[in-house]
Amino acid sequence: MPSVLRPQAMLSLRTSPRRILSLTPRSPPATTAPITHQQRRHKSGPYGYTQAKALVFSTFGEPRDVLRLHTHSISPSLPPGAAVIRALAAPVNPADVNTVQGTYGSKPDYSRGQLALGTAEPAAVPGNEGCFEVVSVSSGVKLRRGDWVIPAGSGFGTFRTHALVENADAALLRIGGDKGHEGLTAAQVATVSVNPCSAWRMLRDYVDLIGLSVASFSRGEDGGGAWFLQNGANSGVGRAAVQLGRLWGLRSINVVRERSTAEETAALKAELAALGATVVVTEGEFLDRAFGARLRDEWTRGGRDPVMLGLNCVGGKSAAAVVRSLSARGTMVTYGGMSRQSFPFPTGPQIFKRLRFEGFWLSEWNRENPAEKRKTVDAIIELMRDGKFQMAPVQEVRWDWDTEEQVLKDAVQGTLEGFRSGKGLFTFGDT
Repeated sequence: MPSVLRPQAMLSLRTSPRRILSLTPRSPPATTAPITHQQRRHKSGPYGYTQAKALVFSTFGEPRDVLRLHTHSISPSLPPGAAVIRALAAPVNPADVNTVQGTYGSKPDYSRGQLALGTAEPAAVPGNEGCFEVVSVSSGVKLRRGDWVIPAGSGFGTFRTHALVENADAALLRIGGDKGHEGLTAAQVATVSVNPCSAWRMLRDYVDLIGLSVASFSRGEDGGGAWFLQNGANSGVGRAAVQLGRLWGLRSINVVRERSTAEETAALKAELAALGATVVVTEGEFLDRAFGARLRDEWTRGGRDPVMLGLNCVGGKSAAAVVRSLSARGTMVTYGGMSRQSFPFPTGPQIFKRLRFEGFWLSEWNRENPAEKRKTVDAIIELMRDGKFQMAPVQEVRWDWDTEEQVLKDAVQGTLEGFRSGKGLFTFGDT
């Protein structure tokens, strides 16, 4: 739950069964045509109370087992500095599932959720990322009705139709500056703050790849921009890194898992190449003993062009291959462990290649660098608006007032299961 939902919010948020709209379930399709902003309407009960729903959990476990759909009401009487916001879109990231499972680095505050939502027992709302529209504000709030906003920090709890947010100007980031959300979709805004921001920071904060490129060009070398290498290249972070690297004149070596058929694998390689990937190889090719020779002879001009940065979200054998591929004094940044395989820090490369190993956790970076978070989001938003940056593919799951609980739980559960054409994205309709 977000830190902005404090205990006094209980005065404005209460369960109100007699004011809640009918919950008779109907079964809408999991995916529908995109929802336009004009299609959404604001559900209101008697006395102006906003009717709201949220996915909540009170114990760790698999999403299908522990998530439940909770209904509550938001009072029209808002505390000073507060805003009511309505969800437009919210992606389901692997970290959201890990939070529900209890394996993520930070744990939710169940008691705060109970006070905010009026649940019968302590509960939390999952979801770190989302696009919301401001519905109403109280005195002293700079945000205005109709603004699009995203959470300023992690752990907000975005799998909900509406939220009351205290200290709204600090807890929410308004999107788009003077241009607002013109030329943007809710899906783009909803997916800007996790994967693209992670890619941006990792490419800029650990190795000065742009400086290396400039130095190379100033020496008259014709090899091209500096290299970086990444596994999990088809992930949201991977796709973002490919595009940002292209925009910044960098070259990338990208590792992906083989698909079911050679044709599907070739299509994936072509898709990433179209985004700007310099080289795309499969895990099989990457782990092959011949890869080192290919790296040296085919792409780095006999090793004269160093590979100074490796991004690792897989772990295990793939992470070990990243280490082998880095040049002397290179850096490996780990931001995930999708294989769930351990990776022992190798002694030899640390000593003789003087490699550096770092970890990146976006939640912690957000807390330490709120101003840089704002600048990074703004920069990526403008790239999206200008058509220079594409969001990762998504599978839309429509969330209407009558959407059944099981549909929503299945969308969360499926995030980590098998190959997917895109990450799950809740698109909120008639809520």
